[in-house]
Amino acid sequence: MTRIKAAMLMGIAAAATVSPNLAHAAAGDFLVRLRGIVVAPNEKSGSVLPAFPGEKVSLDNAIAPEVDFTYMATNNIGFELIAATTKHTASGRTGTTGTIGKLASTWVLPPTLTAQYHFMPEGKVRPYVGAGVNYTMFYNDKASSALEAAVGDTKVRLKDSFGWAVQAGLDIDLNKKMFLNLDVKYIDMDTTARLDTTAAGTQRVKINIDPIVVGAGVGFRF
Repeated sequence: MTRIKAAMLMGIAAAATVSPNLAHAAAGDFLVRLRGIVVAPNEKSGSVLPAFPGEKVSLDNAIAPEVDFTYMATNNIGFELIAATTKHTASGRTGTTGTIGKLASTWVLPPTLTAQYHFMPEGKVRPYVGAGVNYTMFYNDKASSALEAAVGDTKVRLKDSFGWAVQAGLDIDLNKKMFLNLDVKYIDMDTTARLDTTAAGTQRVKINIDPIVVGAGVGFRF
């Protein structure tokens, strides 16, 4: 019995020594993550109509900082809101628009809310998955100087988008309050770009942007 009691006491002492060094996620916690992200559109473009049938556009990748806030409703279930904004350029791919090259630029603000399931909330390494909704706002849309040189003064407007989002990620403890984070998201994002031009009239092109967002950074537990 003495040996059993001694072993139990050693186990309790070991747990007391290790647990304070881990950033366990628990009900009521707030997690704040700061990431660097790469936003890689998987765009599928319709034709630039009516003047340029068959001609499509592409969007470039973007790198930006991101911040997210997660509230742990239970030890396993959290709700995350992300905030980031990125600038993207739309370019012609073929024909006349391909010759012009850069057509327009826009800033994208896609607040996304996901419900997450954290598999091992008391582990040092804590994977999670999530699913939710996204509302994307496009702002500061501008025609390129090359486009305006080709078709005259141009006003650009991209329609806001509402869609779904999925994610998977991993938190890795550094100490009691701080952890590393790796995260990847797929966001359903569709828009219609309208270009009101002097020489070619009003042109529209539908674009399914559907970006993959890959991020890495640090998080803090409060």
